[in-house]
Amino acid sequence: MALLVRLKAVTELRGKGDRLAKVAFRGLSFYTRVLENCEDEARFDETFRWPIASNIDGNEMLEIQVFNYSKVFTNRLIGTFRMVLQKVVEEGQLEVTDTLIDDNNSAIRTSVSIEIRYQAMDGTVGAWNDGEFLESPNSRSEGEGPLETESLLPGHRQGSAVSPGKSNPSLKPAERNFRRAGKGVFSAMKLGKIRPPKEDPHRKQDEPAILETEDLDRKAMRLGGGLDPDTISLASVTAVTTNVSNKRSKPDIKMEPSAGRPMDYQVSITVIEARQLVGLNMDPVVCVEVGEEKKYTSMKESTNCPYYNEYFVFDFHVPPDVMFDKIIKLSVIHSKNLLRSGTLVGSFKMDVGTVYTQPEHQFYHKWAILSDPEDITAGLKGYLKCDIAVVGKGDNIKTPHKANETDEDDIEGNLLLPDGVPPERQWARFYIKIYRAEGLPRMNTSLMANVKKALIGENKDLVDPYVQVLFAGQKGKTSVQKSSYEPLWNEQVIFTEMFPPLCKRLKVQIRDSDKVNDMAIGTHFIDLRKISNEGDKGFLPTFGPAWVNMYGSTRNYTLMDEHQDLNEGLGEGVSFRARLLLSLAVEILDTSNPEITSSTEVQMEQATPVADNCTGKMEEFFLFGAFLEATMIDRKIGDKPINFEVTIGNYGNQIDGTAKPSLKKKKEGGDGEQEDSELLQHSSEDEADDDGELVSVSSTQPMKPLITDRNYFHLPYFEKKPCIYIKSWWQDQRRRLYNANIMDKIADKLEEGLNDVQEMIKTEKPHPERRLRGVLEELSSGCFRFVTLANKDQSLSARTRLDRERLKSCMRELENMGQQAKTLRSQVKKNTMRDKLKLVQNFLQKLRFLADEPQHSIPDIFIWMMSNGKRIAYARIPSKDILYSIVDEETGKDCAKVKTVFLRLPGKRGFGPAGWTVQAKMEIYLWLGLNKQRKDFLSGLPCGFEEKKASKGLGLQAFPPISLLYTKKQVFQLRAHMYQARSLFAADSSGLSDPFARVFFITQGQCTEVLNETLCPTWDQLLVFDNVELYGEAHEMRDDPPIIVIEIYDQDTVGKADFMGRTFAKPVVKMSDEDYGPPRFPPQLEYYQIYRGNSTAGDLLAAFELLQIGPAGKSDLPPIDGPTDTEQGPILPVPLGIRPVLSKYRVEILFWGLRDLKRVNLAQVDRPRVDIECAGKGVQSALIQNYKKNPNFSTLVKWFEVDLPENELLHPPLNIRVVDCRAFGRYTLVGSHAVSSLRRFIHRPPDKKSQHWNTAGEIVINMEPEVPIKKMETMVKLEANSDAVVKVDMSEEEKEKKKKKKKGGGEEIEEEEPDESMLDWWSKYFASIETMKEQLRQQEAAAAEAEEKEELEIAEGSKGQAKTKEKVKAPKEDKKKKQQQPLEAPEKKSKQKIDELKVYNKELEMEFDCFEDWLHTFSLFRGKIGDNDDTTTEEERIVGRFKGSMCVYKVPLPDDITKEAGYDPNFGMFQGIPNNDPINVLVRVYIVRATDLHPADINGKADPYIAIKLGKTDIKDKENYISKQLNPIFGKSFDIEATFPMESMLTVAVYDWDLVGSDDLIGETKIDLENRYYSKHRATCGISQTYSTHGYNLWRDPGKPTQILAKLCREGKVDGPHYGPGGRVKVANRVFTGPREMEDENGQKKQTDEHLALAVLRHWEEIPRVGCKLVPEHVETRPLLNPDKPGIEQGRLEMWVDMFPMDMPAPGPAIDISPRKPKRYELRVIVWNTDEVILEDDDFFTGEKSSDIFVRGWLKGQQEDKQDTDVHYHSLTGEGNFNWRYVFPFDYLMAEEKIVISKKESMFSWDETEYKIPARLTLQVWDADHFSADDFLGAIELDLNRFPRGAKTAKQCSMDMVTNEGDLPLVSIFKQKRVKGWWPFVARNENDELELTGKVEAELHLLTAEEAEKSPAGLARNEPDPLEKPNRPDTSFIWFLNPLKSIRYFIWHTYRWFLLKLLLLLLVLLLVGLFLYSMPGYLVKKLLGA
Repeated sequence: MALLVRLKAVTELRGKGDRLAKVAFRGLSFYTRVLENCEDEARFDETFRWPIASNIDGNEMLEIQVFNYSKVFTNRLIGTFRMVLQKVVEEGQLEVTDTLIDDNNSAIRTSVSIEIRYQAMDGTVGAWNDGEFLESPNSRSEGEGPLETESLLPGHRQGSAVSPGKSNPSLKPAERNFRRAGKGVFSAMKLGKIRPPKEDPHRKQDEPAILETEDLDRKAMRLGGGLDPDTISLASVTAVTTNVSNKRSKPDIKMEPSAGRPMDYQVSITVIEARQLVGLNMDPVVCVEVGEEKKYTSMKESTNCPYYNEYFVFDFHVPPDVMFDKIIKLSVIHSKNLLRSGTLVGSFKMDVGTVYTQPEHQFYHKWAILSDPEDITAGLKGYLKCDIAVVGKGDNIKTPHKANETDEDDIEGNLLLPDGVPPERQWARFYIKIYRAEGLPRMNTSLMANVKKALIGENKDLVDPYVQVLFAGQKGKTSVQKSSYEPLWNEQVIFTEMFPPLCKRLKVQIRDSDKVNDMAIGTHFIDLRKISNEGDKGFLPTFGPAWVNMYGSTRNYTLMDEHQDLNEGLGEGVSFRARLLLSLAVEILDTSNPEITSSTEVQMEQATPVADNCTGKMEEFFLFGAFLEATMIDRKIGDKPINFEVTIGNYGNQIDGTAKPSLKKKKEGGDGEQEDSELLQHSSEDEADDDGELVSVSSTQPMKPLITDRNYFHLPYFEKKPCIYIKSWWQDQRRRLYNANIMDKIADKLEEGLNDVQEMIKTEKPHPERRLRGVLEELSSGCFRFVTLANKDQSLSARTRLDRERLKSCMRELENMGQQAKTLRSQVKKNTMRDKLKLVQNFLQKLRFLADEPQHSIPDIFIWMMSNGKRIAYARIPSKDILYSIVDEETGKDCAKVKTVFLRLPGKRGFGPAGWTVQAKMEIYLWLGLNKQRKDFLSGLPCGFEEKKASKGLGLQAFPPISLLYTKKQVFQLRAHMYQARSLFAADSSGLSDPFARVFFITQGQCTEVLNETLCPTWDQLLVFDNVELYGEAHEMRDDPPIIVIEIYDQDTVGKADFMGRTFAKPVVKMSDEDYGPPRFPPQLEYYQIYRGNSTAGDLLAAFELLQIGPAGKSDLPPIDGPTDTEQGPILPVPLGIRPVLSKYRVEILFWGLRDLKRVNLAQVDRPRVDIECAGKGVQSALIQNYKKNPNFSTLVKWFEVDLPENELLHPPLNIRVVDCRAFGRYTLVGSHAVSSLRRFIHRPPDKKSQHWNTAGEIVINMEPEVPIKKMETMVKLEANSDAVVKVDMSEEEKEKKKKKKKGGGEEIEEEEPDESMLDWWSKYFASIETMKEQLRQQEAAAAEAEEKEELEIAEGSKGQAKTKEKVKAPKEDKKKKQQQPLEAPEKKSKQKIDELKVYNKELEMEFDCFEDWLHTFSLFRGKIGDNDDTTTEEERIVGRFKGSMCVYKVPLPDDITKEAGYDPNFGMFQGIPNNDPINVLVRVYIVRATDLHPADINGKADPYIAIKLGKTDIKDKENYISKQLNPIFGKSFDIEATFPMESMLTVAVYDWDLVGSDDLIGETKIDLENRYYSKHRATCGISQTYSTHGYNLWRDPGKPTQILAKLCREGKVDGPHYGPGGRVKVANRVFTGPREMEDENGQKKQTDEHLALAVLRHWEEIPRVGCKLVPEHVETRPLLNPDKPGIEQGRLEMWVDMFPMDMPAPGPAIDISPRKPKRYELRVIVWNTDEVILEDDDFFTGEKSSDIFVRGWLKGQQEDKQDTDVHYHSLTGEGNFNWRYVFPFDYLMAEEKIVISKKESMFSWDETEYKIPARLTLQVWDADHFSADDFLGAIELDLNRFPRGAKTAKQCSMDMVTNEGDLPLVSIFKQKRVKGWWPFVARNENDELELTGKVEAELHLLTAEEAEKSPAGLARNEPDPLEKPNRPDTSFIWFLNPLKSIRYFIWHTYRWFLLKLLLLLLVLLLVGLFLYSMPGYLVKKLLGA
């Protein structure tokens, strides 16, 4: 599957010069190295390999170009050779020598000779000869020996004599390793400019740049390349920094598994309200359940839409995996009380992980759909509105701002579902079929079993397994299979759950049933996102039937297993436990189908067994491993012999595998899981089994370790390297792993490229965007390559549905990604770099997600280090990483490569410090593949070995070696240049460390010297390792040296040194025949990231070189400056060429003061001093004589000069240390701080050219709108701040319009202009919050739009530019829309002219960069850093803060700075710094409100009050606590007098008031007032939008705007302000214009400059040189934190602080921000009539339908004050007449549109609780019954702020008024005052649909309390102002009192015609009767004639 071209030589060249050749095939070209000074012949002798995915077509071309190479100019083409590959395709192999042709296609003398080899994919041409795949030995006869031998002995086919240890038959070693490394298949190489290696950024932490010779030799050529840089992809840069040969794979630097460690989590849930609950007249309670914990809300009586607004918090301390699988369940329960548990109305569940993956980890104000799990046919049961947030430690949640919630309740648009989940979720059945398991460990003691065996002779398996499946909080389990290691179940567990489910994972666990307690054997999680795809071409979750492998603790059974957690799925399993065959399917239910069982109980059924071969054909796999090195073995285990065991599944596990299966089964190729029978295992070496069956050797021989140094041992694997090999049988599902490998490789490459790009950005290298383009190009070609490769293997029988679907979706995704990458590549420009980088980051995550294969096949490989038969430490290697394939991309990344593996302790023992120390470092070579492909399994080993076989005898040549004997050995000298380290870990209690470094290479280790008391040691030391022996061939060493491990330790006087971190490096190698010179030597110093566990712990600056000692001995090596006798001689410094170039810098330090110093050893700090040190030089501050009295320094600025490297990235850190000077010359260290990077303090003199303020012209900034607002398009550009001016000056037309509008009456009357007197500070606040929300919304919309546009661009780009025309059109329309939108906005605004302030939803510090514009705060640390995440936090180590700053610049300075006017040489760069003497300040703290406080009482509420502490002042506002409230409005201001600097840290805390016991702290926030006070941003008092001298917007600052402006100009040495005529003011060269007049209290207009000055202040950032944004009038939102729960917010506080110096004029009184008092109103509701009320009762006698109607009404929240009308008995038509008045007094907050109720929660409550509830009036119609409960008929709820106008007549009144309110005009009773009309009553019928149940005619009349007093009205129909009696028909009499009347009404009324007819009939009958009766008589009479 590859084309190989060997370019031998180019001959008959003319002249002399440097030659270079380029070989191209299928658009992928390779360059050779440059051959210097060739005359007539250039012998390249290099081999190139193109892996190919599709067969070569006979007319494809191969092209070779030969160039004369030039370092300066472009390369000159000598000639080209082109060849059609037809012959090659036919013959598979070809040697050609031919002439070149020049540009004019004429032949020239120069000729080229090449050799081509082609292996086709289908094996048609150039097939491997017979012996290339080993067949299974049984099919061969002994006689065929020689043939086999031939195939195994390498090098027979081409006669190239290769040493007898090389196993690659085709190429010489040098050619084989030709540059496959960093540019694998994907680098579509184009030659470009490449940065010189000098500034090569250090790549991933572990590998410094290693340069290939070719690269280096070509470097200059690339620089001189004349190609346009922007068209060049830099794919080849990767090569510079990755491994060069492909013999080694990368070590993984992070050591500790992080999965199982517990962390802090907090789940906070606010239940706001429920709507549309199904049921009649219910009393709902909401139960909130997270995991096992339950909490309940209070009960709301008789309502279907209860309003709760209750907040619940759940705290957890568990591992992330456990946390994210917990289920959050919200259920609404009806009529729960102490005695009964209530009935469930509906519930909703979702796992914590789903919430955590949301943006900001939360759902905010979303509606959960409730459904009934008992009855899945029923449909939805209502909606519940809630907020859910999950906070881990260190997450900060941005709460969207909570103000008055008036947003329309669009339920459908705000459902509580993650994006992409459809709102209509259906019920589905999840079938998990469990077939069988195998390879189970024993789980019971064997004691009893042995007794049984002795007595009865039966031998039982010691495990009773069953499978338990957990999903969405439900559990299902299979039956127990007694005593079976290979249980068969064939059962299925069925879950019924909504689809798509909101639970991400399904947990399958094999458990052992036991009488005492069941134990988990192994756990597997199925991630539903990985086994389904929600796209339009997606598929439902499906899985298997496939085996899943389970891993857990070691298999030996102990009663108390310390690693039991691993079996529960926590942490990384350390051993194979079992495999389970299972499948999963999902079926969406059709709930309308009557046959469906409607419950969601978990069901268990039998399942049909699957065929044996359904999971793939059994294949024999072969695993080979060679141990090349075992070093760094922990000294605790160093005294006993050590061996290593490798296992795959249970194969190879000799200690605790399971019982052996019979041999027979194995031979037939059954799935014999365990290893071969005992007999085979220990058969003597020479008698192999009869048919040459391989006996696995899975462990090495035990060996005694030797001492490396006092910490580590090593095993003496010198020239003899032990090997292991294992045969195992698995189902052949390699395709899955292959696809994953291809994607992983694309992802690795992408990640590597991205790291490169970020590194370039970080180190400010030129052109990172080109590198990114290269990365994208690689990505797109890699993606397309995947599509071709994955497509070809379609015909596998054992592919599951998931395999097919995943393949399709992966191909779609990657094709898509390839297209996008291609398009993105063309869009990457310098300025779009960052955004595109983010997009590419998303690609990476997606690739990683896709590559993770959910269906396992071959289990992972474990390598255990055993000491004395005990398992000590392990490494786990995924099988896919070492799986072999004929296609390069499909091969695992570590297959046939030497991998450095660090062994670690199992399970919990590996947490914390124990997990950081290396147990052993292994260099191990692994190969896993089909046994029949075993031919090449040794190919990747370093060359130069002989195989040692186990067996002697014939026919066994096929056997793998049991050890390798290296015959070649090279001797090297390693030089480690250890320069310095920075930001190390603090390991001592002083907060510093005494670091030294240990360097390990192969079996040697050396230490640097110990530097005391520093976190930034500069060792400047050269360590020389002599006589380092490496085995293998020299050239391989050069390309791929072993890695060096550097560990940093802290030296302790007693005990052993503490581990502080580790890093890896690769040396630059020089062979004895190369010269020591540029570009590779001397090597550059580079930064290596130091890791401690998974966290970074500093950087090491060092360089490493490995020099071969040639035949001439050490004399060849470059000399070392200084003494060479390293045994006991002094320390060698780093030599000159390597250490950085230094120049002289001056460091100026500003010493301001020290703050908050804690005690040292119980003594207070009294006379502190600061010592500054950088690179060995330093300066000391003045001594503070009395820290208590004045903690500031007397001398402000000092400086020192120091030699620093020219390269800023190499600058050493600067150390700040504070010492306390005690009596008798003693010093104690208080704390220290290391400034790791000086870059932010480097002074860069301003550029003369870019000083745009030196321009002569004036820049006019216009502040006044000239056009009337209507047409004003510029509104788009004016932001909120300039808005102010817009409002002040409204054009005349507009005012006219307004007046007209008012007269024009109608609807518009509602929007009145607010009256000035009505406005207060809160109006301003709420208006501002609205603005802020609006801005946030716009930002979101803009961001979304931009994203959409970008996606569109990407998509469009990939479709070509066919649509450009349409695209041009679209933006125009957009623009129009955009212009229209803002036009509407100002309209609204101009109605309400409220001045606004700025509401920050974060701390002010975050907005203004901590106010560190010139004064920086450095935290001082002392004490060890805690090892565990939980023990010591960063906060606890802080012992104080140093305030000051620094400035670093090269000396001498340019003159113009020192010559500036007013330059004070004492202050150096710190000119114009204020005095730091103590100063008295009035601090005014305003507390507005708190939100989302953490509940502090059992009832889930808190009673908060404010406590403020500043210096000695401690204010506790205890008596004004707010009862039972988590969102209290405080509305208070506090005045405190303080003296800076002693009292500068303001603490505002919220406490919870308790009747008994002490009050608890809820949370606190700290503000550094000093930084604010001195900041240039002027944070003393915010600047308002407008200047007014009266009213709610009073100017707060004692100085007027003109005074403030004058002062700012004076301090900043700015020319101005000059006020000119016509409203102009000039500052520096900026001219501002604005309004000139203002109104005073009496409405008189007068001239003033204040507005002008204010306009300048609000745009101060535009003033050149001194300008910066000034703090506006604001409210900031600060998170409240509690030291007991570090890092987790306990609520937020809205507040602001004003500061006024006491030596200035006093400020006015504080603004009144006390909460608005609710206004007393009275609502009178007259119920006149009802109509069309449904009839409920059947008449006892007549069966007639009627109703006894009455109407009930109440205001929401006041159910207990409900009022009923009298009863209208026996209405037959549904008409009722009442004329009845309700009177509801209530307190109402106009601004928030809420009713305020104060009531005691229960009889035991101490005080009343205040509730705020939306103003809603409920009217219900009932049917009165005498003996049974009344029947509820219907209801309507009117929101008094916006409800539909009543209909004029009953006919016009319809249900639409309720169902689509949106379309109807809505009115507000607070504006209309009086409303009369008809409204519908509605209720839900059996089918859950709304139906009309009646109509009511009512009149609502709203009066204020004063008006109500003036015109009182009686309740019901009473005085005063009585209503007349209703005119009711008389039916309402009760029949037994007046029977006749009721008969008349009842019977006559209805049945009169019937009665009349009856009467008639009776008469006729009477007639007939009488006739018949008298007839005979008359007849007789007649006859007789009587």
